[in-house]
Amino acid sequence: MTLNVKVRLLGVFRELAGKDKLQLRLESATVKEVIRAVAEALPTETAATVIDRGFNDSQLNALILLNGRELSVLKGLETIVSEGDEITLIPVVHGG
Repeated sequence: MTLNVKVRLLGVFRELAGKDKLQLRLESATVKEVIRAVAEALPTETAATVIDRGFNDSQLNALILLNGRELSVLKGLETIVSEGDEITLIPVVHGG
């Protein structure tokens, strides 16, 4: 079964991608698989801001919401995505 999943890009993700939304069509997927599909759909330098290549963990660079709920209150990156779900990527500021 093919799913339609909306992905909202906020902050620097929106600026780097040049758009604020992506519409993805995927086979059944977890949030982790959707994030990988997002990274593949974006230019390499933009994808690197979403997924930290050194750790290969999208949660290091983004707060991820599924239908407005943060992943930590769900099943993390292994949360199953359903038809019509919306994932929001919010950049995390690093510094020191």
